[in-house]
Amino acid sequence: MSSSPTSAAPDTAARKSSLYENAAPPLPVLRVPLLNRERELYAYEILFPRESGDDKSLLQSVLGMITDGALTRLVRGNRAFLNLPAELLPEDSDVLLHQPRLGVVLQPHVAEDSALMQRLQSMAHRGCQFILDLGEQDFGNSQPLEVLLQMVQLVRLDASQLSPELLAKRVGQLHNRGLNVVAGHVDDNATYERCLTLPIEAVQGRYLLVPQPVEVPVLTANRLSLLRLMGVLHESNPGPVELGNIVRDDAVLSYKLLSCVNSAYFALPRQLKSVQQAAIFFGVTRMRNWVDTMAMCSMDDRPPELLRAALIRAHMCEQLAEGMPHGSAEMAFTVGLFSLLDTLMCAPMEFLLTHLRLVPEISDALTGRGGPFATILQQILAWEANELTSAQVPAQRIQRLAAVYLNATQWADQVYASANNEKSTQ
Repeated sequence: MSSSPTSAAPDTAARKSSLYENAAPPLPVLRVPLLNRERELYAYEILFPRESGDDKSLLQSVLGMITDGALTRLVRGNRAFLNLPAELLPEDSDVLLHQPRLGVVLQPHVAEDSALMQRLQSMAHRGCQFILDLGEQDFGNSQPLEVLLQMVQLVRLDASQLSPELLAKRVGQLHNRGLNVVAGHVDDNATYERCLTLPIEAVQGRYLLVPQPVEVPVLTANRLSLLRLMGVLHESNPGPVELGNIVRDDAVLSYKLLSCVNSAYFALPRQLKSVQQAAIFFGVTRMRNWVDTMAMCSMDDRPPELLRAALIRAHMCEQLAEGMPHGSAEMAFTVGLFSLLDTLMCAPMEFLLTHLRLVPEISDALTGRGGPFATILQQILAWEANELTSAQVPAQRIQRLAAVYLNATQWADQVYASANNEKSTQ
């Protein structure tokens, strides 16, 4: 059984956790958030990583994910745009038209295909939404692109390739035409801040996962308290009674912790009434992982998608550490969870680690010095950046990552929802 914080739960939770791994090899899929100006979720882009393959099989797999509800669960019912070749869209696209919150990402070259444009226009008239991924391409003096621009609702520009002046100019032109603009490939905080000065609807890119550069780290009282709690948990190696005493004084954290582990999702045989009981039931090490998880989920001043990303990494690290020596899965979980701690805390990782004093296997992975978990973490980072290829890892490993990723998103969404008293489908 998985060594995740839910691992001590009975078979019902185990079956939920392995929903995708017990089925046929899953279609590699990646959800990438687009956030609005308030750093709330605007929509997901759904990528289908592949180097080459049978287009017909890809389409059948995508349509299968739509019709059986797997895609809706993956995006929690939020708006999402499928990034797959428009040429693969079936003549009868009713499957998309019956999913009003699903749209399609279009590339500029489709404007040159008259038959495909007729099909897309028909879909647009029937309510299907499109993002035109314009990138750095100029849309002036192109009649085919003009027709396409009249069909779409959103246009994505490549903020990494356009100069600040040209980006501002094109955003203004599109905005004046009544089109919503998405700034794509926003991969650093300076570009993100610049985009906020423009009339942009949403922002997408690696900026969300990158720590802000600071000359002198200054932690808020809430973050310092959180860091101290984690430090005590990892330095003192507490038993069940000590763990209960450490958490007991934080009423909110205790409530979140017990609400989550007692939720119907995990199907425990009996209700756990105290942190000490939970530590005995789950084991202290796994319960410490739970405390870390709930503590990070309490950072309500950080974007929810950033917190979900940390949870996804934690679960993926843990699952990929299976087969390693005893205790490795729990340490791997901490590596994944803390891999975004610098971004969440707005402080350098080395500075934070001086307060945490983690075991070398964890701290070495977090600082890039190597160790047994560094390879796992690097593979996960490459996966979420859609940069992992069969030239780097065997095809079986990619299939394994695909299954683990789908499980991790389901787990992360449920845990985040439980910690914040939300419905997991929202």
